[in-house]
Amino acid sequence: MLLGYNTNGFAHHDPFAAVEILAELGYQSVAITLDHGVLNPFDPRVADQTLRMRDHLQRHGLRSVVETGARYLLDARHKHEPTLLSAEPSARQRRFELLCLAIEIAVRLGSDCVSMWSGVLRDPASPDAAWKRLSESLRQVLDFAGEREMIVGFEPEPGMWIATLNDYQRLLSHVDAANLRLTLDVGHLHCLGEVPIVAEIHRWHTRLVNVHLEDMRFGVHEHLMFGEGEMDFPPILAALGEIGYRGGLHVELSRHSHLAPDAARQAFHFLQPLIAILE
Repeated sequence: MLLGYNTNGFAHHDPFAAVEILAELGYQSVAITLDHGVLNPFDPRVADQTLRMRDHLQRHGLRSVVETGARYLLDARHKHEPTLLSAEPSARQRRFELLCLAIEIAVRLGSDCVSMWSGVLRDPASPDAAWKRLSESLRQVLDFAGEREMIVGFEPEPGMWIATLNDYQRLLSHVDAANLRLTLDVGHLHCLGEVPIVAEIHRWHTRLVNVHLEDMRFGVHEHLMFGEGEMDFPPILAALGEIGYRGGLHVELSRHSHLAPDAARQAFHFLQPLIAILE
């Protein structure tokens, strides 16, 4: 297991400086959330920036994944919009194009995967229509990624169409591919009562490609510093060790960006001893 951190928790930092800080603290992986100023896929300089970041990661010995959860990258007024569930085909196409750009960036970086989610159904479409929109668009994403030998980690997210692992199971009945895997946020499991978390880790071990970590309280989707929520992390980390997980464990504390270096240090000091005893 590689302890990592998401750049959405360094929103006020230059991304290259963020990588340096994380490496200095001892992190081994970084989840790069593509956003304004952070390998923005629509910036004409992104190709050169991606090559610089690839070299920067290699120089500091960090692995990476690419995250596509930026809040206002596509729409300055509406959070996380548009999505693969949007009513208008042109809107779904914009999300598809973003995901394709993310895949190309991940390939250049040598990342382990690209992580994505479903989005929220915001119009009165029937369930069948919603599944049709999502599955058709997702198949195109998976085909594009497969041609480039890139893995897609699909993340269930509270409040979205695919919110739970049971929803993810239903997704697999509509669309599946060898490169469709799972991004698992353990805080989301606790929030939505998908417990015991250890059992879910074992249940989905063959799909697991990316893990998000933070503390959380039941019923409240708020990413908290470790020790401020209700979660018991030693059994969770032990379960990841038992299944032989070797990917990134990425701390996701986007609301802690105003104190990012201290938050990253505090998270590292909490998690690293728990991981060390498993090795």
